[in-house]
Amino acid sequence: MKLTFVIPAHNEESYLDKCLTSVVDASKRCGHETEIIVVNNASTDNTKRVAQMFEEVIVVDEPKKGLVQARQAGFLASKGDLIANIDADTVLTENWISKVFEEFQKDNDLVALSGPFIYYDLSKISNALIKTFFYFGSLSNFLNQRVFKNGAVLQGGNFIIRKDALKKVNGYNMDLTFFGEDIDIAKRISRVGKVKFTSKLPIYTSGRRLKAEGVVMTGVRASFDYLWITIKGRPFRKAKNQRDIRN
Repeated sequence: MKLTFVIPAHNEESYLDKCLTSVVDASKRCGHETEIIVVNNASTDNTKRVAQMFEEVIVVDEPKKGLVQARQAGFLASKGDLIANIDADTVLTENWISKVFEEFQKDNDLVALSGPFIYYDLSKISNALIKTFFYFGSLSNFLNQRVFKNGAVLQGGNFIIRKDALKKVNGYNMDLTFFGEDIDIAKRISRVGKVKFTSKLPIYTSGRRLKAEGVVMTGVRASFDYLWITIKGRPFRKAKNQRDIRN
């Protein structure tokens, strides 16, 4: 199998170098075939130039701003059997790539895999609180697939999907721009096969959104989005109310 990283980037010049250094170095060490795609998503800063500094990176331009638009552009350009969706402010944990291949190679029914965030710039107390939130996310994933048969849980910025399964559900929901895209794809792709959320696949990320919105409020809003999409098929928050914390 080949793993393609798809990294959406809108005005991410401050974070992208650290992210790509992590992915490139891990790819060289892992012993598996990988591909790295950065989707320059309507950036007005030096995001594209930073990505082009890495010879291992393929840059795809997506002029329409939107996380889903960027993920879809990367998906269409990808050549891998597995699509790893991470964000421009994430950094891989040790053996992240090897763990991904291990999970998919041992279970042919697995169509999507995800894990939690570790916020490298937040306090231990904040991360402990967030860890509880991810515990309930893992529980929700189990209940929704095994009991309610309606949806699953994927953490945006840390999820991997089989490309053939993504094709079966016609890619991402282009009616969404940011909030709820991970919940929506989890719900639809769970109808194709198994979705797994595991604490053994964490990834480092920036806590900038949580700093801007507050840890508790972010958790509450994410919970409402999850319920609204799972039950009603649309996010609780509207796109016009989205707060863009990037430059």
